[in-house]
Amino acid sequence: MTKENWLKRSIRQMRLWGLRSFRFITLDMWRLSPDEIPQPFRLIANTIKVLYMATKSFIFDDLMSRAASLTYSTVLSIVPMLAVIVGIAKGFGLQAVVHDALVEAFPGQEDQLSQVFVYVENYLEQVQGGLFIGFGLIVLLYTVLMLIASIEDALNSIWQAPHSRPWSRRILDYFGFFLLLPILLTGSSVVTLLGTAVRNMVSPDVMIISSVMEFSLNLIPYIFSIASLVALYMLLPNVRVRFVPALISGTLAGIAFQIFQSLYISGVLWISRYNAIYGSFAAFPLLLLWMQLSWTITLFGAQLCYSIQNIRRFSFGEASLKASRRYFDFVTILVASKIIQRFGQEGAKPYRAESLSSECQIPLRLVGQVLAKLEEIGVINEIGYGDPIEEGYYHPAVDPELISVGYLVEKLDRHGFEDFRIDNEEDYRPQWEAMLITRQGYEQPQAGILLRDLKHS
Repeated sequence: MTKENWLKRSIRQMRLWGLRSFRFITLDMWRLSPDEIPQPFRLIANTIKVLYMATKSFIFDDLMSRAASLTYSTVLSIVPMLAVIVGIAKGFGLQAVVHDALVEAFPGQEDQLSQVFVYVENYLEQVQGGLFIGFGLIVLLYTVLMLIASIEDALNSIWQAPHSRPWSRRILDYFGFFLLLPILLTGSSVVTLLGTAVRNMVSPDVMIISSVMEFSLNLIPYIFSIASLVALYMLLPNVRVRFVPALISGTLAGIAFQIFQSLYISGVLWISRYNAIYGSFAAFPLLLLWMQLSWTITLFGAQLCYSIQNIRRFSFGEASLKASRRYFDFVTILVASKIIQRFGQEGAKPYRAESLSSECQIPLRLVGQVLAKLEEIGVINEIGYGDPIEEGYYHPAVDPELISVGYLVEKLDRHGFEDFRIDNEEDYRPQWEAMLITRQGYEQPQAGILLRDLKHS
């Protein structure tokens, strides 16, 4: 075999391997159930699935635009938000400690933070006195609330939360957050100071202890970033977020944030090169870049958290959202019959979406579509049992004695709006009657079978 033929064959094999890998990642992998994947490869397959779905969703949901929107909101809100934090810190006598903690938490931003704190002091003086005290206080609180509400809405969008929390609960939660933040910043600063004091007390000759102390102090910013992101991912979305997915995504995002922080500090050292162009304004473009990429990392971490927690929801990929009409009707009859039969069993626990998906081997997203449709047509109700963010249980919304196959399919068929200006009584009567003929099966004996009597073999 000549060298040229060998090269062509190698290129063909690499191309074939690439096409097979692409098909496996985008199609075949999603059709495999966890039991069909050997145990040693299950973690690898799930990791590939999570990274693929997180990246795909991040791109197609245009989260970069949301990061830009949050950057704009942050620029507008940074002085009022710090004014609230400093105002609360003053009440505890912790103003200087909070200032030092913020400088330590955001290295490379010392000059900007010092200038911002000057603005904050002026802002507080204007709010505390003068003719506009009431208006200034309202604007301050409104600006801060809108920023956090924007963050919550972005996370709710990622998690596909059906609705946001009521404003009364939002305000209470946000007030608690701002009450705790100065205390947390103080705690972080105290830990750093104690660690520095202990390190100074340790003799440099004791290399092991000195190295351990240095490593521990370097870990503090990472721990603070990770803890903040884990809390953000768990508490802000109006859904139940499990701790392990939040911890994994918060850890990865926190490490990425600190690495980016180090790169940013290196970039700040080059700022003198831009002084000739921007003058004293030179730090502002870098500050905007820092905010934009910080929000990008935060939102990608949230998307990663969603993908980890809902990896089973992506079974069969996009195909689960493109079921045929008859197959959708079949799954609807199956799901409704399961809910009704479980309702009739004394002491049996009602179904949830995940248990229906697991028992019937139906993709979770398809189950979600079917349950939403059954709720829309008034056949079932979701009961939350007092927890508005916990996934609910499903019960029949009408007497099971009335829910037959024909009743359900006809409810599906008639759901929606029909009062358009199409003349189906004269001009288009043949087409309307042809459609009605296809629905005559609703009157057949099989259509009268109650869903509770449909037992699987």
